[in-house]
Amino acid sequence: MPDQRETPSSGSGTLEDTPLMRELARDHARRRELEGLDFEAPAQTRIITVANQKGGVGKTSTAVNVGAGLAMAGLQVLIIDADPQGNTSTALGIDHHAEVPSMYEVLVESAPIGDVVQEVPEMDNLLCAPATINLSGAEIELVSLVARENRLRNAIRDYLAWREEQGMARLDYVLIDCPPSLGLLTVNALVAAREVLIPIQAEYYALEGLTLLLNNIELIRQHLNPQLQVSSILLTMYDARTRLAAQVAQDVRDHFPEQTMETTIPRSVRISEAPSYGQTVLTYDPGSSGALAYRAAAHELTIRPAP
Repeated sequence: MPDQRETPSSGSGTLEDTPLMRELARDHARRRELEGLDFEAPAQTRIITVANQKGGVGKTSTAVNVGAGLAMAGLQVLIIDADPQGNTSTALGIDHHAEVPSMYEVLVESAPIGDVVQEVPEMDNLLCAPATINLSGAEIELVSLVARENRLRNAIRDYLAWREEQGMARLDYVLIDCPPSLGLLTVNALVAAREVLIPIQAEYYALEGLTLLLNNIELIRQHLNPQLQVSSILLTMYDARTRLAAQVAQDVRDHFPEQTMETTIPRSVRISEAPSYGQTVLTYDPGSSGALAYRAAAHELTIRPAP
């Protein structure tokens, strides 16, 4: 069976033609591009839900590392963990055992977000509203509540107004990480946002899952949130050595030329390892391919027009 990976052109024998050397050259170029870049603050707070109904596509990694990239550039960022698994909270080193005030209290008991927000350790400008295991029961408890789809939107609106009243710095970005399913938690996240950032894995079935997600987003837009738009699609776990990844990337760009980001996130052990140390890849290994890619993605997000 033929190997899916590209091989150096026959007879050249130069190190520059190997995948490793191409990756090193790409990282070096990206590092130079990022030096001295300005991350301009948006005119108003951008609220972005990071969503994909398929698990394991780098959704939480994207929310955490893009948020960290924005914060490290001096922007004010809040990451809301609306996924009962709490992986975002873990990756940011945030305490989120069952007794910690969390998004459960916000969504079900109408607690202000300001009561549950924590500062991310060793990361200026970055806040996190954590998720605890209690949030797993919220799907059922939300069913009987008034305006159940709007609870997160109202909570964010009140929190932004409260910060302004207190004379606190305006948030530039609110990123919402939601579960890989279309329950009431995800619906709340989509109703609360004006933008959706969709991370998709560069694999064979990527477009099928994307079509289903876009259909559901369109339903939310029609019935609950007319302002909602898919503003960005980010290719993750991208293996530049395979023809399949290049083909999937081209297909996605052909179908969604305006939404698909130029930056791709490489398949990286460092990105996978970082959460186990309670860190983003940007602090765990700042010089790695994954960290450089997420910094580039964060910058690209700032220069993409808000809907």
